[in-house]
Amino acid sequence: MKHTIILLLTLGLFATTADAQCRSFTKKNCLTELEGYIQNDNYNSAILIPGDEAQLMLTFLAGQEYRLLVCSHPVLGDVTYEIFDAKGKRLFDSRKNEPDVSYVDFNMETTQQLQVQVHVPETRSAIMHEGCVTVLVGSKS
Repeated sequence: MKHTIILLLTLGLFATTADAQCRSFTKKNCLTELEGYIQNDNYNSAILIPGDEAQLMLTFLAGQEYRLLVCSHPVLGDVTYEIFDAKGKRLFDSRKNEPDVSYVDFNMETTQQLQVQVHVPETRSAIMHEGCVTVLVGSKS
């Protein structure tokens, strides 16, 4: 019982430290890409490793202009992302656009939920690096 409590406290401390590291990374490296947009209150970030995929459902309101930004630590390589509507139709694929562009700007005609899928490329390196991946959403008033 005593070991279980120590393990849980250790895992909780690690998760808090990882979250703080991602927040720091995001502040220093990602927020400037939202220039001209107001960041929403959601902070969507995770520590991922090569080969990982993550999915996120986000709600977008009608009549708004948005910027969706996927920002990742360089150690992860060329992280890509796709955006799907609620029916699974692909609306955007970052692999079909300029590789240096980490964001997409769009207007919403109707309020809807969109799914963002983030893909971290596999690596052949013997060393497994981990890094922060953040999805930010900004809007214009």
